[in-house]
Amino acid sequence: MANLNLSGTLNVLRLFANPTLCLPHHTVSSFDKIPVPLSEAFTSAKGEKKPDIRAVVLDKDNCFAVPHANEIYPAYHSRFDELRKAYPGSRLLIVSNTAGTGADPGHKEADLLERNTGVKVLHHATKKPGCHAEIMDYFRNKPDSMVTKPEQVAIVGDRLFTDVMMANMMGAYGLWVKDGVVGDQNFVSICRGHMIYLLG
Repeated sequence: MANLNLSGTLNVLRLFANPTLCLPHHTVSSFDKIPVPLSEAFTSAKGEKKPDIRAVVLDKDNCFAVPHANEIYPAYHSRFDELRKAYPGSRLLIVSNTAGTGADPGHKEADLLERNTGVKVLHHATKKPGCHAEIMDYFRNKPDSMVTKPEQVAIVGDRLFTDVMMANMMGAYGLWVKDGVVGDQNFVSICRGHMIYLLG
């Protein structure tokens, strides 16, 4: 029961009242297709004002890393480096539902992930999608993030019911990595994967 994502299980009920909470603002097939800077992803019409994206939150498992691996998937190193340069210091943050949570004793996985990526991993008490307040507290307490409001943040992840839903709940921008690192992402597998993730 220690790995139960109570936040995910409870917050998914919000979808009955507002199904649009799990709709991304932009979709890419894989992590290496993310535009840098991310403001480019959220501009649909020529001449439309680009959002002021000052910080980026990255999911780990099946986004830029193989699930349960605490290192960048080799094919994504170049794009990860671009993001790190475009969003230096506290402007790039990893928020995982494994590393940095209560399921990570002594935050050993988080420490290893930080060493391997050079990016801070958030230590958070509530799992996604319910940890948006902890994310905003982190950014507001880091002057170099330059973040003052949620719409200056983009959330990147492979899960509609956690990463994208959290972005919409907090008023940030959500970018969905549709295919992830690991292959089969048809509709049935997506739903099954979300339910396993929420319950386990």
